[in-house]
Parts: sequence; C-alpha cells; structure tokens
Amino acid sequence: MEPTMFARETERVERLAMDAVIAAEKRAGREPLDVSRAKCGYDIESLKPEGGGFLFIEVKGRIEGARTVTVTKNEILTAFNKPEDYILAIVEIAGEAARDPVYIRRPFQREPDFGVTSVNYDL
Repeated sequence: MEPTMFARETERVERLAMDAVIAAEKRAGREPLDVSRAKCGYDIESLKPEGGGFLFIEVKGRIEGARTVTVTKNEILTAFNKPEDYILAIVEIAGEAARDPVYIRRPFQREPDFGVTSVNYDL
C-alpha cells in the first residue's frame, strides 16, 4: 500500500475508533473530551458524573483481523501514573463499522526500558 493511502486508512480507522469510544462513554453517563492532539499519553478525558474525577482513555483502532497493537512509551508511562483511572480501549473496525470497544484496565505489567519508544502487544 502506498504511504498516502496507508495514512488515509490509518486516519479513518482511528476516527471510527474514537467515535465508538466517545459514544460508549456518553452511554455510560460520562462526558468525554477528545484530547488526542495534545499527545498527553491518552486520547480521551472522560468526566465521571457528580464530581467523580476523570478517566483517561487511550484508544487503539484496529482493522478486523489485526493481531498486534502498538503502544508508545508515553502511553505506557501515563498508565502507570494514573493506574486507577487509565483505560486502554481497543476497537475493531470492520469496513465502515466499529465494534463495541473493549476496555482494559491496568493494561501493562511493567514499565518500558529506557531506550524503548514503543511496544507491540499481541491482541
């Protein structure tokens, strides 16, 4: 696949995944905010009802049948800094449809080594 087509496909999958998680958060009674452009280690800040604080959600959209997901060092370290409130959301995309997000709490077992920039995990 040529680089521009790959970039467009990645953007489409990420948008569908973000939309699916935002919709799931609203159904759960929370107020999600897309902060993905801030590169803060998560994509969505979701306000819990009645002053319950925030959930910090990293969204990973994957094409149906994908076997791995890549997570950045920053995303992993953020999960360790906010262990009670960090969620890794995996959303499988089939064509133009997003499946329901799978939420993983405390997704990482150890911090990445010093020189690591990202880690691939099996789905």
